[in-house]
Amino acid sequence: MTLRIDSKKWILYRHTRDFDKLCVVAEFLKSYTKTGISTDEKTQLNLKLRELGLYSERNPDLPLDAINHKINQLSFYMFGYQAKVDEQDRFLFSPLGNLFLKHVEDKEKIAKIFLTMLWAVQYQHPHSGTDSDFQLYPFRLIYKLLSEPKLSNKLYAFEVAYSVVFLKEATKTTYKELVNELLELRKLTDEELAKKFQEDRHAFVNSAYEWDYYVSNLFESAGVLEKKNGVVFTKLQHGNTNTFRKITRNEFSIPENLKSLVEQLENEYSFLEKPLLLNDPERLKIDVIKEIYSFYPKTLLVEIGEAVDDFKFELLNLPKLIEQYANNNDGAEAYLFEDALADGFNMFHNVEAQKISGAGNTDLECLYIPRKKKFTVEAKSTKNKLSSVNAGRLAGHRVKIGGAYTIVVTPRYVPAVLQDIRTSPIVIIRANTFSEYLYNCIDNDIREIDYEDFDSIIVNNLGKDISKNISDLTISRFATQK
Repeated sequence: MTLRIDSKKWILYRHTRDFDKLCVVAEFLKSYTKTGISTDEKTQLNLKLRELGLYSERNPDLPLDAINHKINQLSFYMFGYQAKVDEQDRFLFSPLGNLFLKHVEDKEKIAKIFLTMLWAVQYQHPHSGTDSDFQLYPFRLIYKLLSEPKLSNKLYAFEVAYSVVFLKEATKTTYKELVNELLELRKLTDEELAKKFQEDRHAFVNSAYEWDYYVSNLFESAGVLEKKNGVVFTKLQHGNTNTFRKITRNEFSIPENLKSLVEQLENEYSFLEKPLLLNDPERLKIDVIKEIYSFYPKTLLVEIGEAVDDFKFELLNLPKLIEQYANNNDGAEAYLFEDALADGFNMFHNVEAQKISGAGNTDLECLYIPRKKKFTVEAKSTKNKLSSVNAGRLAGHRVKIGGAYTIVVTPRYVPAVLQDIRTSPIVIIRANTFSEYLYNCIDNDIREIDYEDFDSIIVNNLGKDISKNISDLTISRFATQK
């Protein structure tokens, strides 16, 4: 009956089940943005958690690796991602992570923000050990099941532990099979269920413990899940220890105040969507991570009454705007990408950018004012990956305006493109890298964004992809050192 073919399952982070503790760690980490967190400071955080009654570690010596585990948990739940720059570990808050901290004192708003963060969690996950065979959005699936009339809009703990966390791919077929399996499980007696759980004790004890003890309690304390206690119908030995874990009929449902938002998110971002691949052979892993953590739906902003800054929203969604532009059929969105890029380059206080476009022209003509240096920007959007760059044509665009170099902005490209630009004054920057840098400038209220670093990176890396250089610049300026 089970969909499992082996004991591989989702790995659900289980370091803490206390949402308040997670919030304290996030606030502490944010307070050290642009600086490092020393050993003494990590010790102070442990002491603060103890004072607040949030420290529950068994080791009375306040081990520092406990803080690192909590930071990893922030990454798992999409507060931000971790990267290494100059051999230093850094943590960069995501747009949703920053929005969360902005409203951290408002329980209703942060519940809605946290729910939306769950919508961005995917397997493969940059900060989870879940096997790469799993390709789905786990919590979108959970909430889809919680919205399923056939399941009476509820799930039981034993169902999650026995079936849900073993699903590797979410399709219409696997979803239908999963729902049918859960309905069959519900027909079984406690004794029959207990027998099934004893068949693979090791796999089931972990899946039950992660969901029923940690994750569901964390979600309940965050206000994104309602929980009703049910009977304990069996206990499973945990490894070779004397510890036994409960297998229960605890019942879960969606809080009434979140049902509308869940429905909107389901309609706009389906559980059937294919997640991004961390091992995409034609993209740097860091570029994929940036796109994963840039999730920032306008639906949420409207829901919590957040003033929607259209430019900020467009910046964060540049990669998606490119896709819209590429697939445009009626001409209505033909210039959205160019418009967003023009606004983006005009954010630099010492750059003047003007959209030109049209046959034989560059998309953007830009002037780096202090150096009296002109450059061109080309918005390259394609239905698939950018397959080529006509260096000769771009040279013509530069000659026409007296430009020193060309910046090609694109979401992704095939490796051969780098050969096209290798000997030319052209650089490539991925759209999500460009948007991430500008977003962090906005979020940190930098009023005069200087183009000098960009220009320096470009002139020293002509004929190359400078995305990593810009990414490192972003992380070094705005991320916290772990």
